[in-house]
Amino acid sequence: MKKSAKLLSMILAASMVMSMAACSGGTKDNSAGETTSASADTQAPASDGAKDNTEAADSADGEKAASGETYTVGICQLVQHDALDAATQGFKDALTEELGDAVTFDEQNAQGDSNTCSTIINSFVSSNVNLILANATPALQAAQAGTNEIPILGTSVTEYGVALGIDGFSGTVGGNISGTSDLAPLDEQAAMLHELFPDAKKVGLLYCSAEANSQYQVDTVKTALEALGYTCEYYAFSDSNDLTTIVTKAADESDVIYVPTDNTAAANTELVNNVCQPAGVPVVTGEEGMCRGCGVATLSISYYDLGVGTGKMAAKILTGEADISEMPIEYAPQFTKKYNKSLCDALGVTVPDDYVAIEE
Repeated sequence: MKKSAKLLSMILAASMVMSMAACSGGTKDNSAGETTSASADTQAPASDGAKDNTEAADSADGEKAASGETYTVGICQLVQHDALDAATQGFKDALTEELGDAVTFDEQNAQGDSNTCSTIINSFVSSNVNLILANATPALQAAQAGTNEIPILGTSVTEYGVALGIDGFSGTVGGNISGTSDLAPLDEQAAMLHELFPDAKKVGLLYCSAEANSQYQVDTVKTALEALGYTCEYYAFSDSNDLTTIVTKAADESDVIYVPTDNTAAANTELVNNVCQPAGVPVVTGEEGMCRGCGVATLSISYYDLGVGTGKMAAKILTGEADISEMPIEYAPQFTKKYNKSLCDALGVTVPDDYVAIEE
């Protein structure tokens, strides 16, 4: 029994030692745990960094979402002719270059009818397009009447104050309208006519009475031509139906005919030429496309470049870079004296060396 008790005592003593060692080992493990915990604490900023990285990724995704936004632009063009076609194409090319596939176009042509312009604009408003391009004065007037919320950019519009009925126009329309003007220096057009035809006496001013900016141009040119010693007479037609009659009368009574940037005349240059060329009466026009069809010379802008400028304005508006209400009307940066070689040859008109031949 004594031996058994002694053996039991030894076993108990050994168990106590092992228990103490286990406690000591627990302390070391806990110390290691504290180290691990401390390591976790020191890694906390890395955790914040991961959070920052996530936020940055979210931000990048947001930017991608923003850049992935799509836009629909409605284009209302009054009528099909070289100048307006070039302006529309320049606009589309510039805006596509800026926004790529993010922009789509709803392009419609009013075929010369201002009432159809209104119908087209109303359809754009109903479909809630992001921006409207109004190509030519009647299209702009229809857009002004159709919405005061959707941004509207005009192009191929000569004088915005006249087109929109703004007295004392200062260069910025305000509200939801801006755009580009095709206004050429009319006094210089008059001077060009005088340069080519100094011996002429009477100039016929041919224009469509339904186009407010055509009236503005012939009024301005008339003043300049009369200061140069010419007698000027208005020959106004209401639409293409009475154009032949009015052109015939102008050709019978004039030494030279001047036609401003008039859309109805521009869409009917063949008709004008079929009357004036056989009559031997030269025509000076307000822009290149018209000159190609019926004129001998012009001081003209590039309508394609005008459209490009309008497209760049549109990109800034759509992306929020610019506020349309604060954007002034932009004008063509340069003008070029051009001539129609075949028509000049046919009529015996000689032009100075600084004129550029229009490509046929």
